[in-house]
Amino acid sequence: MDISLIIPAKDEEQSIPELTQWISRVMQSHGFSYEVIYIDDGSTDGTWEQIKKAGEANPSIKGLKFNRNFGKSAALHMGFKAAQGDVVITMDADLQDSPDEIPELYKLIKEQKFHLVSGWKKKRHDPISKTLPSKFFNYITRRISGIPLHDFNCGLKAYDAQVVKNITVYGEMHRYIPVLAKWAGFTKITEKVVEHRERKYGHSKFGWERFVRGFLDLLTITFVGRFASRPMHFFGSWGIVFFLMGTAFTVKLFWDKMDALFISKIPLKRDITEQPFFYLALVTVVIGVQLFVTGFLAELIARQSVSKKDYLVIEKI
Repeated sequence: MDISLIIPAKDEEQSIPELTQWISRVMQSHGFSYEVIYIDDGSTDGTWEQIKKAGEANPSIKGLKFNRNFGKSAALHMGFKAAQGDVVITMDADLQDSPDEIPELYKLIKEQKFHLVSGWKKKRHDPISKTLPSKFFNYITRRISGIPLHDFNCGLKAYDAQVVKNITVYGEMHRYIPVLAKWAGFTKITEKVVEHRERKYGHSKFGWERFVRGFLDLLTITFVGRFASRPMHFFGSWGIVFFLMGTAFTVKLFWDKMDALFISKIPLKRDITEQPFFYLALVTVVIGVQLFVTGFLAELIARQSVSKKDYLVIEKI
């Protein structure tokens, strides 16, 4: 099968028939063998009924229905598990993504051998309350991840099948799939300018809270990607830094005491335990030891995980 098209949908009953017909026209005109997997993410309208009608009319249309709203990441995760195509393409169900982009995305994966192609909605039809935070968020993500994409959160993406079968999407991680792919070793990532259409039916399902959750997920994925198999490199390094700071404060207190007793013989104005450096020395040494012990315990856990881990093998002869 050439293409698996994965489409999460929540309360999109008006969009499903039009989107399904549009996809069918594009696929037939280019001669693709394909499947469309709709994931009904806890819709409260007639979305599932529309998906079933589409499936009855066209055997290439498939559907999964959640018993409640689990979020876009969960929908993509289940879609990735079910996909059978050589190229997997994701898009939103609200008609803001154009199926006419599918052939070019397919060529970038199959002919130019990219692992992942991310859509870039260069010209957006959203209010500034969405576009401005999105630009800032994409800038921060580029800086932290080192992946030069302009629109991490674009729902229109294409993947080599090996990518989606070897990453796990959870929480709010759907916007960081390029980062997940990079840490899994799929580094041939590019972007393509795509059309962003005005919403025709319904309303946006996302609010401001997505940026807070998204930023926390970015920190999580960055830490896990870099230090999951070597936590001592993170905790141990900071532990050493704090321990050395505490040692420096302790040496200063010791020197001041020796100076008062044997060199200048000028009594200290305050006892050592009443000086700020004493508490700084105490706190930093304790933090350093705690971080070092945390890194040691995390390293033991990581070693146990590595012993049970299967490393990703993408080709055999």
